[in-house]
Amino acid sequence: MIGSFLNELLGAVMQLLLFSLIPFLWWGITARKKCNFFEWIGIKRITHIKNIIFTLGITVLAAIVYCVLNYACIFFVSNEITTAGSQFAGMGIEAIPAALVYAYIRTGLAEEILFRGFILKRIKDRFGFGAGNLVQALLFGLLHGIPFGFVTHNFVVVVLLTILPGAFGWYQGWLNEKRCGESILPSWMLHGTMNFLVTILSL
Repeated sequence: MIGSFLNELLGAVMQLLLFSLIPFLWWGITARKKCNFFEWIGIKRITHIKNIIFTLGITVLAAIVYCVLNYACIFFVSNEITTAGSQFAGMGIEAIPAALVYAYIRTGLAEEILFRGFILKRIKDRFGFGAGNLVQALLFGLLHGIPFGFVTHNFVVVVLLTILPGAFGWYQGWLNEKRCGESILPSWMLHGTMNFLVTILSL
């Protein structure tokens, strides 16, 4: 299991670096003298400017709806669809450290930096929040839907598994930008926690 953890850690670091490369280069060219990279990308303190109870409630509801619809796709549309962290299936509790790295770094942090930290914010700066959030959500959805299309050769799968992650990605962008002071920490924690819980269910 130590070997599995080290492999997952190496893979997570590589994916984090890969997903951060273009944002870092962009920051270096356009904003290095204005602010540090972490603030520019949204890794900063959460300043909650709206009703926290409402925000928590709607976030839990959104997560539940997403999970239910996602599992409905898996069981009723195609049995070839795999869930996040399915590579840990049947490995038991010894796989938890590797699953944490996978959920919070390899997928959670890497994807939030690219989609909600970079794409959303840079398009928002130029064209406004609506355009930025829509584009990042669409690209986030396609990142999930297209690979499943190659596996299943099922157009319905491509559409559903583009729309569902895309819609949840849109919500994550809204949560960060409109409720939590433009920090990507809320969507990172939400993204990582959901992937970790799904992984735990498969152990």
